[in-house]
Amino acid sequence: MLIYASDHSLYCAKLRILLQHKKLSFSEVPPPGGAGSPTYLALVPSGNIPALVDENLTMTDSEAIAEYLEEKYPEIPMLPDTLVGRARSRERSRFSDTRLEPALRLTFPYVDPEMRDAAAISIANTQINLRLHGLGIMLQQSDLPRDRLWMGDLGTIVTLEWIALFEGAVVPKLEWPEAVQIYRSDMLKHQAVARVLATYRPAMLHYMREKGAHSSERLGPQ
Repeated sequence: MLIYASDHSLYCAKLRILLQHKKLSFSEVPPPGGAGSPTYLALVPSGNIPALVDENLTMTDSEAIAEYLEEKYPEIPMLPDTLVGRARSRERSRFSDTRLEPALRLTFPYVDPEMRDAAAISIANTQINLRLHGLGIMLQQSDLPRDRLWMGDLGTIVTLEWIALFEGAVVPKLEWPEAVQIYRSDMLKHQAVARVLATYRPAMLHYMREKGAHSSERLGPQ
């Protein structure tokens, strides 16, 4: 399998965790010509990353790719074996992609200190806190065991790493629910999560340096 990816993409990191957890062999290259280039669009019409090439199949959208790989390689399952469990995992994925990550994305135009807008940062801070609070409630209500890694965890844990990195550097101190702090700690016990994040954090910091932000390497609440 071939993956078109970038070093600092959140969704590419999400896919890397799944591939490593399932112990799947893959190679990774940047989009030829760059994402959105005519060369890449000829290969991947949507221009999105990550993109998966698996024999004659080329597809994008990290969640769609994850579902495809789960069906093709079920030996290390990442969806629960119950109807409610699968629904809970997918619910967490959707929350991460449509609520938590968009709140984080509000900060992206202001990573460069010279571009900071106090009002916009305040709005982003409020939205991130709102989503962290919501995630904390969802985690308390979920009975998905933490000693297993589920598809719903992939985007969630990577987004939380970005939020933790931006805390203090881009947005003011955040309100981390205890349930979310425990969840982050539990997720780092999974080898695939720990391995991918260990190599991903330098790319995250490089992205911030490129944007002119000067942050420490503290990644989250102590």
